[in-house]
Amino acid sequence: MLNRLYYILLLLCVFCASCDFKLKANDDDDDPSAMKVERYDRLESRYVITGDFSALQQMNTEYPIETRTLVEKMLRIGDVSDHDISERFLRFYQDSTLQTLVSDVELEYANMEDINDGLRKSFTKLRKWIPKIPLPRIYTQIGALDQSVVVGDQMIGISLDKYMGAKYPIYKKFSYSKEQLETMNRSYIVPDCVSFYLLSIYPLKNHDSRTQLEKDLHMGKIMWVANKALGSEVFDTDYVRIISRYMKKHPDISVQQLLESDDYRDIQ
Repeated sequence: MLNRLYYILLLLCVFCASCDFKLKANDDDDDPSAMKVERYDRLESRYVITGDFSALQQMNTEYPIETRTLVEKMLRIGDVSDHDISERFLRFYQDSTLQTLVSDVELEYANMEDINDGLRKSFTKLRKWIPKIPLPRIYTQIGALDQSVVVGDQMIGISLDKYMGAKYPIYKKFSYSKEQLETMNRSYIVPDCVSFYLLSIYPLKNHDSRTQLEKDLHMGKIMWVANKALGSEVFDTDYVRIISRYMKKHPDISVQQLLESDDYRDIQ
């Protein structure tokens, strides 16, 4: 799990540097109880399965940033401005494995109200502890079995193809470790969204010059807060337990203070 978070931290640097993320106007943007995943994956599925050009038009007009991220950063099949990018995108998904994956994802995630409910509850708690934390826009997509979650400036993209369950037959074709497979299921979507988003808001300063212990403790801190927001001990590592013991000894330290602190000398 620590390796996954390190990887996401690297991705954050790439996405934030290369994309100019903007939020869509929404009256409910600042209300965690109204959070709801946007189903970009359904437009994507409609286009790659049926070739419905109106779906592609919606992807480009209503979700230009999401489409650019998918095409250029995840699939890496070209630039969204390329004259033949729509045909290239469609051809990419004509692979039989990807066609099966797209269909299976749409069946598995026909309903995501449990995910919406988990996100609302978690971000309601985070907003209580950190009143000024910005709420992200969260959307779903179907990648090519690469990244599970991509995070940008107040945006989270969930790749549903990476959450089909440890026993999903297509996963057997790839060299996923047992540890990876254990996290590739529906129950990890909300935990991943919360932890990766917290990491984007509270990255470790001067990451490259910090000791490995400081890096591990920082990840432990992110995971500990995520557990509290989730109301469940999803993340269980030695460093999460260190943070837990530290917070029990220092009940006067708030969640916000913990996240904002960059000093790990007293945390052992």
